[in-house]
Amino acid sequence: QVLSLPIVVIVHGNQDNNAKATVLWDNAFSEIDRVPFVVAERVPWEKMCDTLNMKFMAEVQTTKGLLKEHYFFLAQKIFNDHSASLEDFQCRSVSWAQFNKEILPGRGFTFWQWFDGVLDLTKRCLKSYWSDRLIIGFISKQYVCKLLSTEPDGTFLLRFSDSEIGGVTIAYVIRGKDGSSQVENIQPFSAKDLSIRSLGDRIRDLGQLRNLYPNTPKDQAFGSHYNSERRELG
Repeated sequence: QVLSLPIVVIVHGNQDNNAKATVLWDNAFSEIDRVPFVVAERVPWEKMCDTLNMKFMAEVQTTKGLLKEHYFFLAQKIFNDHSASLEDFQCRSVSWAQFNKEILPGRGFTFWQWFDGVLDLTKRCLKSYWSDRLIIGFISKQYVCKLLSTEPDGTFLLRFSDSEIGGVTIAYVIRGKDGSSQVENIQPFSAKDLSIRSLGDRIRDLGQLRNLYPNTPKDQAFGSHYNSERRELG
């Protein structure tokens, strides 16, 4: 007899997300010579980072993986800790409950449900943008404000929504005549929105967007992602 790869049987599609979390955790963190069905309840955060990165690259089918600053944001999210340093997180371990049982503060979903939504959106609608490093994605709203507040009017960046599963939003700076700045966040776009009109074309439509952070003109950054508009003949 041999142990198979992990299998989960579900009776409804709404259980799919939890099933994927169970398979991922079991596949990544169980020992080869373990007692059947015994899996670690906690794993080192560094090991979790490697797993999330491999999952992201495989699912999206991209060679551009997660960066150090992405892991820092994900650690702040899963541990609900915005005071620790990157080095502090590297010494921590993450539990199954933190991964896919406990609801994120102020939200209606778990860390894995949120991350899986990002995976699905990126795979379906954002693969080329991610692979061209046009999307920062994993970054907090607060840090975006810090980055953009000193930038020229119309500077923008793209981040995955914190409040919605499977959404990407555009944050941009508006600078008043007195020099004061205000960072605005556009309502997140879902996969359904982006199937109607692509992200590139939506960025082209928005006149208030000028330069992709830090200083790339938007037509230069996204020009290859614009669709040539068809003109209807009267």
